[in-house]
Amino acid sequence: MIRRRLMFILPVLLVWLLPQTAAAAQYNYIDISNPFLRKTPIAVPTFKAAAEDPTAMEAAKAASALLEYYLDFTGYFSISDPGAFLEDPQTMDISGAGIRYRNWTAIGAELLVTGVVVMRDGDAEFELRLFDTVKEKMLVGKRYRGSPHDHRQVARRFCSEVVFAITGSRGFFDSKIAFVSNGSGQKEIYLCEFDGSSVTRFTHHNSISLFPDWSSDGRWIAYTTYADKWPRIRIQHVRENRTGKIDKPGLQAAPAWVPGKFELAASLSFSGDQEIYLLTGNGKVIKRLTSSMGIDVEPTWSPDARRMAFVSKRSGNPQIYIYDSVSNRVQRLTFEGRYNTQPSWSPKGDRIAYSAMNNGVIDIFTINPEGGEPVQLTENQGSNEAPTWSPDGSLIAFSSTREGKSRLYVMTAYGTDQRRLLTLPGEQSNPKWSSNILNP
Repeated sequence: MIRRRLMFILPVLLVWLLPQTAAAAQYNYIDISNPFLRKTPIAVPTFKAAAEDPTAMEAAKAASALLEYYLDFTGYFSISDPGAFLEDPQTMDISGAGIRYRNWTAIGAELLVTGVVVMRDGDAEFELRLFDTVKEKMLVGKRYRGSPHDHRQVARRFCSEVVFAITGSRGFFDSKIAFVSNGSGQKEIYLCEFDGSSVTRFTHHNSISLFPDWSSDGRWIAYTTYADKWPRIRIQHVRENRTGKIDKPGLQAAPAWVPGKFELAASLSFSGDQEIYLLTGNGKVIKRLTSSMGIDVEPTWSPDARRMAFVSKRSGNPQIYIYDSVSNRVQRLTFEGRYNTQPSWSPKGDRIAYSAMNNGVIDIFTINPEGGEPVQLTENQGSNEAPTWSPDGSLIAFSSTREGKSRLYVMTAYGTDQRRLLTLPGEQSNPKWSSNILNP
């Protein structure tokens, strides 16, 4: 963990170079709403290490490698080939005054990241900058201080600054993903970082656990488990040994936290058919949200918590509907196909991703919450299910059988750059992306 003093030094350094950062945030370098996004070429030379200190050199090399990897992961950038560099990263000027911008534009790099690591009293000081090589100006400059082993946190924080300067969004670098894996022999819930690293096991029920969902503050995960033989919802603190249950008989499934509140929606059958209820974070029923002759399941909330999409068989086949919490009206959203499930509302509020079956194969689509033509994101690559949005709405994680077993993948919001997220024993499914949470 980054040392506490790093948290104190950041507010001071946010003022450092603030005019340049503010100006950069107002300049539209990348239009993230463009489905035909052109990746911006960016060069990330290996960072310098002052006085050739071995500890600093190791931290510099690790931080620059991670920064390059994270920037590539966003889908916004194309990383320039180091073999094409016309500058020696270890001798070039990194502060801006002596940068030869033409040497970078000559290889096609429109952006340049420079960095240096200096050891001071046992701490590592990371000084990082982002330059626009075309306009020949600095966009971001930050200094971080902590342990030499804090290079991962430093890379994540600076990536957030880079993405904010280029897109106006903070990205997803402080988020996590919960998912289901049967690598232990049973379906248990696991957690990982946004890029699939640092996998940890969350549940130990030695039973079937499914459908994890994060609270907005990242402190709680609600999920369905068969640990008590019947499907029951557990509400479990991420770090502390605190759990809650729903004190109602019958089936309990697919919890969904209300954005910004310690409340959740879930499908319960204690009154007969499976209907969706609003519950407190402690599992107490507040009110019933849906009422129909067909089962209602799989709720997902709009970012403002005013509307809830869900799946219902009230028309005979599984279709997606939208419930308005102000008017209490319910409207059908999907009409194409006979099997549309697993809705996931974008954090931007403008799209709903979902799974749809066609000719026995399940693929992922998105649709405007107001209706319209759906857009297909996956095709001819096995069955693709359970879409979940990154907190900035730029990426979608999902499960796919394109390589045989069900694995987790990630793609852009427009279906491009589809790639495997992680490699684990067994099969993985039911991913759920958290909001940007830091040390929940």
